[in-house]
Parts: sequence; structure tokens; C-alpha cells
Amino acid sequence: MMMHAPIARAPLASDGVRLAGPDDAARIARFVAECADATAFHRPEWLHAVEHACGHEGHVLLAESGGAIAALLPLHAVHSPLFGRALVSIGFAVDGGVIGDAAHAGALGDAAIRLAARLSCPSVELRGGPLPAGPGWHVKTDSHAGFVAPLAADDDAQLTAIPRKQRAEVRKGLANAMTVRIGRDAADRAMHYAVYAESVRNLGTPVFPRALFDAVLDAFGADADILTVLADDQPVASVLSLYHRGAVMPYWGGGVFAARALRANDVMYYRLMCHARTRGADRFDFGRSKTDSGAFHFKRNWGFAPQPLAYAQWTADGMAPRDVNPLSPRYRAKIALWQKLPLAIANRVGPLIAGGLA
Repeated sequence: MMMHAPIARAPLASDGVRLAGPDDAARIARFVAECADATAFHRPEWLHAVEHACGHEGHVLLAESGGAIAALLPLHAVHSPLFGRALVSIGFAVDGGVIGDAAHAGALGDAAIRLAARLSCPSVELRGGPLPAGPGWHVKTDSHAGFVAPLAADDDAQLTAIPRKQRAEVRKGLANAMTVRIGRDAADRAMHYAVYAESVRNLGTPVFPRALFDAVLDAFGADADILTVLADDQPVASVLSLYHRGAVMPYWGGGVFAARALRANDVMYYRLMCHARTRGADRFDFGRSKTDSGAFHFKRNWGFAPQPLAYAQWTADGMAPRDVNPLSPRYRAKIALWQKLPLAIANRVGPLIAGGLA
């Protein structure tokens, strides 16, 4: 069960904070649904999907006041033979930290440290939200940025809203007469995974387990779909998107080698903007990117202004922080080698590695 009852040997309850149990599930769902700060990653569906697909135990810490939930912190206990163990808020997400009354951030952070000790996790990683500032916490505000912009009123206005140089790339792609397919059935999933797996292999990154994509699609239902761009009936670019409170987030997307010449990725994002508006979305959340990376500049070229994101990490005394940054020098040679792997081998081995990169 995901929201485990407290274990007597290492009580977490203090300062009005406790570990949620199964009986709290309905209260947590209501709190997340009503909390203005909640993102798609705070939804219980995400917690369940990651645990089900990757085996990382889900936990929720509750701060209560007067018998009501005042704030909460969802967490996954991530375990990997290559990357070690960590308590992360929240697995495979770009957000998911404390939501609710920010006054409880410190107490929730302290409880997360105690929970990490119980679970033999030498580090705690919090992504977004009010962050604890006590001893041992290291806060970074310059490593990542988020990109959100409003959607335009119609398709033509959406194209016009794209800066001139990037708009020219979109027009070139549209001139290639590619087709777009949107859905969430078995064929959509197969095409998306094939394209995404090749895309991340080309970047030198192991692909996530396919079970993770299936679990998220199944858990989110109508609030997730796949848009695929096809050339000559072959998928060349594809993206799995999340829909939450009027925003669409293209979360897992990529393209094959042919996509670049076809400008298929440009068409993909433009068509997603248009599609999301027909679904009632009014904002396009381009997700996060590492500062000054290629993706960072790509999103700026679309007219999105970067907004700094804040992350916090705590590491036990004498332990090195977990390093899962693909830009780290220690991974440079491994990335170069991975890019040369045959796709069949990369797709077979990748999920065994990437499951620990939450």
C-alpha cells in the first residue's frame, strides 16, 4: 500500500506532522484537488503510477492543524544499484514539493529527513514549493527554469504568437504535409514509445520503462494523451502530454533522426498548442530545462520566458549527494558510448537503468 501507516520503531509524528496511512487517501485526494498550488505531480494518480510501474514506494507526509490537512509532501523512496537510494519529491517529476501552508515546510522537511533515515535513504530531494531552510539543506535556484505561456485565441493567432525565426521553422514543417494522430490506445502508445526511445538513445540517455508511460496514461485517463506526427505513415515525432487545471504540459516527447529535417518536432508542439485549446486549455507549460542547455534555448526561441525553479537537497553526514545529472562530467564518456548502441540493445537495457533516475 502506498501511504503506509507509521512504524513504531521510528516515529515521525512531531510538530503536527505524520506519515499518512491508507485511511487518509480520500482526504489527500480532496486536499490536492482543492489546493491552488497543486500540480499534476501532486495528484495521487502520479504517486500510484510511479510505484506501480517502477516499484518505488510512495509516501505522503501530512501537516495537520485542527484536525484538517494544512500542508502535505508526497515522496517516493527511489532505489537503484547504480545511483543509490534517495527520498524524492516526487519521482520522475519536475515539481511536487510541499503544497499548502508554507509555514509547515520546515516541519515537513524535518519529517522527510526522519523518514529517509528509516528507509535507509542517505539523501532527500525536494523539487519546487516552499523549501525548508534548516541545517543541512542545500537550496539551488539557478540550475533549472520553467516555461509557461498563455495559449492564443485560435490556430492563426497561435502561429503568429511564435517569434519570427521559430515561426518560419513551423511553417516549413507544415509545408511537408505530415499528418497528426492524437489518442491513447495501444497503437498510440507503441508509436510514442518507439519514437521516444530512439530520441533519448540519440541523446545518450537510457529510456524509461514502458510500464511507466502506460501507468501514467491509465491513471490520468482523459487528462493525458499522445500526439504523434507521421510522415509517409511512419511516426517521426511524438509526445505524451498531461492536462491539469487549464494547462497542457508536453512531458515525454521526442523525434527520430528524420524529424529534424522535416521540422516534425516544431509541427508537434504547434499542433499540440492548437489541440490543447480545443480541449479547453488556456496555458502551455513547456516544463523545465537545465539552465543554458539546448532545450532551455529552444523554449526561449518559442517566446517562452524562463522562470527560475528552486530545489532543495539534504544529504546525511559523510555521504555524497546523489548525482543523476546527465550533464555531469562523470557521465560524458558513458553518454557517448550509449549513443552508439544499437537501438534494440538500448531499449532492452535502458529501462533497467532509467528506473533509478527518478
